[in-house]
Amino acid sequence: MEEGSGVLQNSRSDKRLIGGEGTHEEFEGNSSFLRVVETLLRLFPIVLSVTALVIMLKNSEENEHGSVSYTDLSAFRYLVHANGICAGYSLLSVVFVALPRLSSSMSINWTFFLLDQVLTYLILAAGAASMEVLYLAEKGNAATAWSSACSVFGLFCHKLTASIAITFVAVICYVFLSLISSYKLFTKYDAPDISNISKGVHISAFHG
Repeated sequence: MEEGSGVLQNSRSDKRLIGGEGTHEEFEGNSSFLRVVETLLRLFPIVLSVTALVIMLKNSEENEHGSVSYTDLSAFRYLVHANGICAGYSLLSVVFVALPRLSSSMSINWTFFLLDQVLTYLILAAGAASMEVLYLAEKGNAATAWSSACSVFGLFCHKLTASIAITFVAVICYVFLSLISSYKLFTKYDAPDISNISKGVHISAFHG
């Protein structure tokens, strides 16, 4: 039985040696393509978040009915802060991703994995909260006797819509970034050796 398993292992090792060079080249090609895609996905949120940030910062309107600004509602202030954080993080992370030596360590991959998840939920929550307030501003709420504010402050609502829409495009980028960082991290782990595990179980059972 041991001789048969030894022959099987030798044949598997020979197959690895035969196809090792091609597999390595294929892996390097996939890794380079993935790095380009990831770099672009980290660049896009910089432009998107800054654009949404600037639109919201300049969003205010004053007419005969009164005045309104994004600072009047906490959801819109949260959206500004979230976009600013995402733009700064994307700018910092793209430097590491563009340089293979910096992004090859396991600690960097773990950091990107965790921060990508956090930033995805952060900007998604900011966009969702702002969307809810915008919906109330457009539709009003008959149960609470709230009238539609967008009928009075139309320009303000148009800018809100643009800023929130751009934010959700950034959310899509971060969703894909989360998938890529997860793939890059967990593909570096080898599958556990089942033969060693079963051997350890047999040894422990025998000693028991």
